[in-house]
Amino acid sequence: MTRFIPIILAGGKGERFWPVSRLQRPKQFLCLDGGDRSLLQATADRLLPLADWDSLFVITASHLADGVRQQLPEMPAANILVEPMGRDTAPAVAWATLEVAKRYGDDAVCGFFPADHYIADELRYCDTLRAATALAVSEGAIATLGITPTFPSTGYGYIEQGTATGTFTAGCISDLPAYKVSRFTEKPDQATAQKFLSSGNYSWNSGMFIFPAAVMIGELKTHAPKMISALIDKGVDAYAELEKLSIDYAVMEKTERAYTVPADFGWDDLGDWNAIERLLKSDAKNVEMCQHLGLDTTGSILYSADPNEVIVTIGLEDIVVVRDGNATLIVKKDRTQEIKQAVKSLGAEEKFQHLL
Repeated sequence: MTRFIPIILAGGKGERFWPVSRLQRPKQFLCLDGGDRSLLQATADRLLPLADWDSLFVITASHLADGVRQQLPEMPAANILVEPMGRDTAPAVAWATLEVAKRYGDDAVCGFFPADHYIADELRYCDTLRAATALAVSEGAIATLGITPTFPSTGYGYIEQGTATGTFTAGCISDLPAYKVSRFTEKPDQATAQKFLSSGNYSWNSGMFIFPAAVMIGELKTHAPKMISALIDKGVDAYAELEKLSIDYAVMEKTERAYTVPADFGWDDLGDWNAIERLLKSDAKNVEMCQHLGLDTTGSILYSADPNEVIVTIGLEDIVVVRDGNATLIVKKDRTQEIKQAVKSLGAEEKFQHLL
C-alpha cells in the first residue's frame, strides 16, 4: 500500500496580519478562525486521519522551529525540517521530498499543505486527498487541488482545466473528476479574474500538491537541475547557494505531469484580515473581535489582543482596526494587500525594528 507523507509548509511571515502576526509569532501560531487551536495545530489535526505523528512533517524557518516544537509536542524532532534561510517554496518542496524519499523510498507519496488554510468539511477534505493520492499514483502525476472560484479574486493564482482524464473515488467522494492542467496564471487583474470566473473552466490554485516522490524529483532534475543537484549533494547545507524560487515557477508552470482535481470542502486561504470577515461574518453590522462601541460604523473589522480594551469608532465604513500591544493598524478593507509593504517600510527604519 502506498505510504502517504503529509508535509506542512509553516515558514511564512504572515505580514498581512500585522500587527497581530509578527516575526516570532506569525499567523500560523495564532487562533484566527474562531477556534481554540492555532492554524498550524488545526492543519496537523485534519491531516492525522491520513498519517500518524511519525509520518507527519513540518518544514519551517530557523527562527520559528522552537515555536513549532511547542505547538506540536507530539511530532518527532527529526520530522521538523528547519530551513536556515528563506528561499521560497521550490527549495522547501525539493528538500522535504528528498528527505521523504530517503526515509520511505521513491514511491512514497508526498502531500504539501500550507499552514494557513481554513477547511470547513474535514471528512470530505480527507477523502479528496485520498482520491488525489490515487490519481497521483495511477498517472504518475503532480496533483493539485483546485478550488471553485466564488468571486473574481485578484489575490489568488488560477488553474485552467484541460483534458478530462478519468474519475476517482474515496470514502464519501464519488467519481471525482481529474483534468490535465492547461496552464497556471498568477494573480490576474480584475477583468481577467472576472473572465476566468465566468468561463467555469478555472480553479483557484490552493497551493496543495500531492505526488510520488520520484515524480517530483524527476521533474526538478528536468526543470530546476542546479537546485536539486545542490540539495542532493549537500542537503540543507546547500541553501546558501540556492536562488529564491517558487515551486509554481520552478516546476508547475513547466511540467507535463500537472493534473488538477476540483475540491469542494469549504476552503479559505487566510491571507489577510478580509479572510476573517468571510469566516466570521454574520448579520451584524461589523465583525467584532474585541469590545467595540460603534456609532454609525458599518462593514468594518475590529480586533484587539487585549480583552479589557475597548475600541470606539464613529462614522466609519469598510475599515479594519487592529490593536495589539504597542502597535495599531487602521486600513481600508480594499487596501489590506498593502499591509505587507507597510511592514517592509517599518523594517527599513531602525526605530521601528521592535514592531516587526
